[in-house]
Amino acid sequence: MKKRYVQVGLGGRSGFFWRPIVSTYKETSELVAFCDVNQTRMDYANSVLEKEYNHAPVPTYSIDRFDDMVREQKADVVLVTSVDRTHHKYIIRAMELGCDVVTEKPMTTTAEKCQEILDAQKRTGRNVRVSFNYRYNPLHTKCREVIENGDIGQVFSVHFEWLLDTSHGADYFRRWHRDKRNSGGLLVHKSTHHFDLVNFWIASQPKTVFAFGDLNFYGRENAENRGVTKFYNRSTGNPNAEGDPFALDLTNYDVNESLYLKAEHEDGYIRDQSVFGDGISIEDTMGVLVKYKNGAMMTYSLNAYMPYEGYRVAFNGSKGRMELTVIDKPVYNEDGVMDSKSTEKSLRVFPMFGTAYDVEVEEGKGGHGGGDPVIQNDLFGAPTEDRFHRAANHVDGAMSILTGIAANKSIATGMPVEVDSLVRF
Repeated sequence: MKKRYVQVGLGGRSGFFWRPIVSTYKETSELVAFCDVNQTRMDYANSVLEKEYNHAPVPTYSIDRFDDMVREQKADVVLVTSVDRTHHKYIIRAMELGCDVVTEKPMTTTAEKCQEILDAQKRTGRNVRVSFNYRYNPLHTKCREVIENGDIGQVFSVHFEWLLDTSHGADYFRRWHRDKRNSGGLLVHKSTHHFDLVNFWIASQPKTVFAFGDLNFYGRENAENRGVTKFYNRSTGNPNAEGDPFALDLTNYDVNESLYLKAEHEDGYIRDQSVFGDGISIEDTMGVLVKYKNGAMMTYSLNAYMPYEGYRVAFNGSKGRMELTVIDKPVYNEDGVMDSKSTEKSLRVFPMFGTAYDVEVEEGKGGHGGGDPVIQNDLFGAPTEDRFHRAANHVDGAMSILTGIAANKSIATGMPVEVDSLVRF
C-alpha cells in the first residue's frame, strides 16, 4: 500500500520532497495535499504538478486547517518544510495526530522547542526523520568508512572550515533567515549540516561548546563604513540596485517570480531584501570550538562572504591524518534554488609512517554531491540495509542543532556551554 504524504511549507526547498514522490517513487508513495500560509505558492506547486508530471492538482489547505488536512487526507507522513521557527509546531502536531514526520533541517531553532519535540516523540512513539542529505554524499560516507576502518586510528581532533561565497552566502541575508528568530542564525540553519556530519563521522555527540561570532560584512553599518552611499530596501525594479552584484532581480527567474514576487501580496514576504539593509540579526563570521563526549575536539569556522564556495576538513588521529577538500560553484536546481557543483574535490590519507594516498570515491550524481537521490530513495523508495546508518532520527536532529544553539548562547554570554544542560532526553 502506498504511503500518503502531506506537505506543509511550499517555499523553494519544498520540491526536493514532493517532486520525487510524484515521479521516481510514485509506485510506493502518494502526495495527497499541500498546506501553506500562501495560496499563490500552493497554486504554483499544483501548476508544476500538472505541467511537468501530468499529475492532478492536490487539495490545498491554509495553515489554520493543518489538522483538517491530516485527518481528511488520512496522511501517513507529514513533510515539514516551513520557516524554521515553525518546524516544531508541525512536527509535534503531526505526531499527536498519529503521523510520522520527515522534516528538513534544522529540526528546530531553540533548546525549548527542541525539548518540546523530544517530549512529544516520547509521548507518541512516532518516528521523526531529519533529512541530512550531506550524510549520503559519497565523499562524506567514505570519510565515515575510513574512520570506521581505523585507517587513521582514533580521531583526536577535527578542523572544519566552510566558505559561503558572495552568491550563496549573501542569499541568507536577503531572506527570512536574516532574522535569528526565524532561523536560529547560520550556526543553526546552515551549520546543522556540518555539526551533524562531525557527529556522524566520529560517532559521538557534543559535550562543551565555546564560540565567537559577529556581523562584519553584511548590514547597513558595515556598508557605510566601507563608503557605500546608495541603499535600497528591495532590489527588484529599484534604480539604486542597478549594477550592485549583491542585488537579486526576482523577474530574472520564473520560479522566483512565481513563488515570491507574485505571492507577496498575500503574506508580505519580500524575497529580495538588501543584504546591506537594517534589521539583520545573524552573524556572517563565526568560529566555534567543540569538545565531544568521546574526547575528540573540533575547531570550526563559517564565513558567508568569500570569493569562492567550498569546504576543507582535516581529521587528526592516532595513526595519521585525513584531508577532505571540496571547491564548489553555485548552480540552480529545477526549483530555482541554489545548489552546488564540485569543481575540485579530493580525499587524501596521510599515514603516520607511510606514503600518503588518495582515496577513490565513486562519483555521485545529483544535488549535494550526489547525496540527494540516495536520501530520496531512503525516504520514499525501498532502501536496502545501510551499514553506515545514515538515516537520521530526532536524536540526531537534536544533537546537530544543539551544537549551534550552544554556540549562539556562548556568543551571547562569552562563556562555554554544556550541551547536556540545554535539553533532557
